[in-house]
Amino acid sequence: MGSKTRTASYTKLAPDTRYGSLFLSKFINCLMRDGKKSVATRVVYDALDQIKKRMPDADPIQVFTEALNNIKPTLEVRSRRVGGANYQVPMQVKPKRAESLAIRWVLAAIRAKSGRPTYLRLAEELMAAYQRQGEAMAKREQTIKMAEANKAFSHFAW
Repeated sequence: MGSKTRTASYTKLAPDTRYGSLFLSKFINCLMRDGKKSVATRVVYDALDQIKKRMPDADPIQVFTEALNNIKPTLEVRSRRVGGANYQVPMQVKPKRAESLAIRWVLAAIRAKSGRPTYLRLAEELMAAYQRQGEAMAKREQTIKMAEANKAFSHFAW
């Protein structure tokens, strides 16, 4: 995955039509494959409807935002070359990067499971993350654990 695959679409990002959320439309854009935006949009909205059905008292967009906020990592390790050795240096994650990592992990988690409609998998992953569970959440824990384990090298961060 080079730097060409994902683009900085933030500058011309339009909020999504149903909820008027910028974050949601960013998510839709990341979910989109082969430029099929209407498909991606339908998948996301179906997932949110599903959440509405299963959690009647919760606002689906609230669940979505909360879930992704739960997934956002605070720390991560970055490789750093110091004197011929590579160290995994724990670093703070910038807000934009935390956001895109969260989105990427959710998508990776739902693409890994097969055999059921994507919107159902997405709805389940989001509800799980809302309750601080699920695959994407596990990925976050793992990342933070890595950072904790490599705390010894944190003096290389600059």
